[in-house]
Amino acid sequence: MTFESFFQAQSFFLWATFGLALVMGAVVNKTNFCTMGAVSDMVNMGDLGRFRAWLLAIAVAVIGVVVLEYLGKVSPGNAFPPYRGGQLAWAENLLGGLMFGIGMTLASGCGNKCLVRIGGGNIKSIMVMLVIGVIAYFMINPFPGSDQTLYTVLFYDWIRPLAVDLGASQDLGTLVSKQSSGMARLVIGCVLGLLLLVYIFRSADFRGSFDNILGGMVVGLAVLGAWYVTSNVQIDADGELLSLGGYYEQWDMLADSEEGKPEQGRPLSPQSFTFISPMGQTVGFTAAGFDRALLTFGVMAFLGVVAGSLPPGRCRSHGLRWRAGPRLHDRAGHHRDLHPGGRVVPDLSRHRAGRGADHEGAVLQDGV
Repeated sequence: MTFESFFQAQSFFLWATFGLALVMGAVVNKTNFCTMGAVSDMVNMGDLGRFRAWLLAIAVAVIGVVVLEYLGKVSPGNAFPPYRGGQLAWAENLLGGLMFGIGMTLASGCGNKCLVRIGGGNIKSIMVMLVIGVIAYFMINPFPGSDQTLYTVLFYDWIRPLAVDLGASQDLGTLVSKQSSGMARLVIGCVLGLLLLVYIFRSADFRGSFDNILGGMVVGLAVLGAWYVTSNVQIDADGELLSLGGYYEQWDMLADSEEGKPEQGRPLSPQSFTFISPMGQTVGFTAAGFDRALLTFGVMAFLGVVAGSLPPGRCRSHGLRWRAGPRLHDRAGHHRDLHPGGRVVPDLSRHRAGRGADHEGAVLQDGV
């Protein structure tokens, strides 16, 4: 994917991201693909359908990325953020994962599900997104009139020294075989991915669930597609092929003016979908008056998922039907019926039909 100008290349980079996110948002909304819902179904109901869908997305993405990387078609080693950095920040990962899990439960879903619900008209999710966005923004951007970020104030001094230096890279391929890291990554990734696929499709119930298979496949392919697009956009600069990031580094020599120059070069690097940092990027983009210099992969991913989850049936002449406040199944993670006396039990018939958690409405029976 070679373009004659930076503007053309960046436009393709951004709109391709939007398109992938749009499809992912629509499918996630249709199939109820949800990380928290998968865990909730497994713990509360013993139903592994959506958990297997989540593993399917992982398997598809892992196998696809290691194969394409071995073929030289994607560049995860140059990613934004730098996933393969040599510093294993294990304490940050554990603490961050714990905090994310608690927050995901209280907010009734992960970052992606929050955006899907915004598209569906959920006011609670808008409030959740604003809180996440502001915190995410200041985790990596300094407070006004200061050089301190939220991360440096709360965490850096005590948690960063706990990181373990693993050398050039922390990926399994490099740790297993520094001399043949590419082949090691291919073998490890394919073996892990195939083992996941065997576990996933052992279940006859899962094999019969079109929604779960569709959700897992599309999310995994969207992740893979984003890696491919962001790794292969190039600019023909007088016969020299440059990536967007490479062009940015030589902007003063290649461009006629500062017009159209992004605020930073790192967000032009190869990457795929995450949804917490993009909320922070979207907050910054909005606060800056929608300055194109701050328009990034993350902002377009944010907008694409929201747009893809807009249900056509709700777009009436009088506008969207907004829903505010937590719903019962947000807390429970799956459909439930309320019975007299306040006892809550699962409505397995609707769950087994594939609608699962986060589908609309709980059933209120007489006497509640």
